[in-house]
Amino acid sequence: MDALDRVVKPKTKRAKRFLEKREPKLNENTKNAMLIRGGNANLTVTEVLKDIYAVKKPFAVLYKKKNITRPFEDQTSLEFFSKKSDCSLFLFGSHNKKRPNNLIIGRMFDYHVLDMIELGVEKFVSLKDVKNSKCPEGTKPMLIFAGDMFDVNEEYRRLKSLLIDFFRGPTVPSIRLAGLEYVLHFTAVDGKIYMRSYKVLLKKSGCKIPRIELEEMGPSLDLVMRRTHLASDDLYKLSLKQPKALKPKKKKNISHDVFGTTYGRIHMQKQDLSKLQTRKVKGLKKRPAENLAEDGGVTPKKSKSA
Repeated sequence: MDALDRVVKPKTKRAKRFLEKREPKLNENTKNAMLIRGGNANLTVTEVLKDIYAVKKPFAVLYKKKNITRPFEDQTSLEFFSKKSDCSLFLFGSHNKKRPNNLIIGRMFDYHVLDMIELGVEKFVSLKDVKNSKCPEGTKPMLIFAGDMFDVNEEYRRLKSLLIDFFRGPTVPSIRLAGLEYVLHFTAVDGKIYMRSYKVLLKKSGCKIPRIELEEMGPSLDLVMRRTHLASDDLYKLSLKQPKALKPKKKKNISHDVFGTTYGRIHMQKQDLSKLQTRKVKGLKKRPAENLAEDGGVTPKKSKSA
């Protein structure tokens, strides 16, 4: 869509750049997240939001003021903040007697809430409580999920997709070994989700491949799933739809196996192999004696002349 065809025409160049940034693109921008404190957030929830913000920076916005809202009952304020800050992910923290140390993680589709899952914090270890070296800001983490529940249960499967969306960071064209220095590990077992973060240490091993060690870095969370608000199958399928320009064009007679090997099929007309001209090798040529033996004849002896 051209800048002149917009319904809202910009009056300044800055406004024009702002609207162009918000326009649909073939390759989307890195998803930003907004972290919001509820009106009754306690110290634990506030520290959790600050630590997640430190992990997610620079693709995050932390709202320091308290916002009196209940996402499961009214989502208008979340949708307003999403449109204002251009964030498609959110983490809302609150605390009350019925649901202590409460976190709500969710994502937007077209500035409307798509998925939303409520998690309770049972144990929390902050970044500052772990006295180890930290990764630099903006480090892209490696995500590891352990537990059958992430593949069997639909709610846990959607939570896994949500966590990948939240923490995956920017899409990179290539990877270098030294850049793999941060691991986020999620384990689902006995109805709980354990989130652990580690720094990757590359040690000398005496060969080209270094020895890997993991050092706990923080934050560390023990979570339990509470309420869920999941999108319908049709809406979820619509949110995953890709533009035609990004879909790979199907090539005829070319297939791939599970290992990525490419196979091609060639169609040829039927050939008469009896008239096929092959290379004549002198060593394979039959001798006269062999021809007679195949015909069942006997080789005549030459008579000596008197």
